[in-house]
Amino acid sequence: MKYDNIKLAKFISRKNRFIAEIEIDNKIELCHVKNTGRCKELLIKGVDIFVQENNNENRKTKYSLICVKKGNLLINMDSQIPNYVAKEAIENGIIDEIKNVISIKQEVKYKNSRFDIYFEKENNLKGFIEIKGVTLEENGIVKFPDAPSERAIKHINELIEAKKEGYEAYILFVIQLKDVKHFEPNKETHYAFYEALKNAKNNGVHILAYDCFVTFNEILLKDKVDVIID
Repeated sequence: MKYDNIKLAKFISRKNRFIAEIEIDNKIELCHVKNTGRCKELLIKGVDIFVQENNNENRKTKYSLICVKKGNLLINMDSQIPNYVAKEAIENGIIDEIKNVISIKQEVKYKNSRFDIYFEKENNLKGFIEIKGVTLEENGIVKFPDAPSERAIKHINELIEAKKEGYEAYILFVIQLKDVKHFEPNKETHYAFYEALKNAKNNGVHILAYDCFVTFNEILLKDKVDVIID
């Protein structure tokens, strides 16, 4: 997945969940934050960021925040992108655990949830994939969530039900950066999410994590990352 019209800027402050102040071309501008997570460890005053310039006059903001620098890391913060990256990777056979797929649909309803991907395989197997973007990194360890997420727990529980009904079921953590040690659920922030993820694993739901190749204007699913739950 590639972006166009990307420019370097500096982060100043976050006015609310969706809007930030940035400095770009020696001017203060408003920028759309495409991530509703806390991201406090990333959005620090003065940090270098990459934003996408938009020419739509009907938009309230001219820019959208795409990437942020954290030391030597470049982290993609676009929460809308993991679904596209995952779909692209499945179609290109990048994910070893999900191959021989002949049909993919996005945003498919199942009971009281809407899962990110529904797929069918050549051997008539059918399955659901729930995708979670990961940006929280601490000393090479990446975690999810960065804020309590009851919605994520709901998705996990209904994936368990789908598995019991004969569907293949996956939770795919798309790590929006490269060169990490492993992934683990964020017990400290949301212990109930950890418990739900552990329950899903024990009930046959596949828990996967893949990192991404990230540049200022591109993101691609890359390599499998170890998942440590216990």
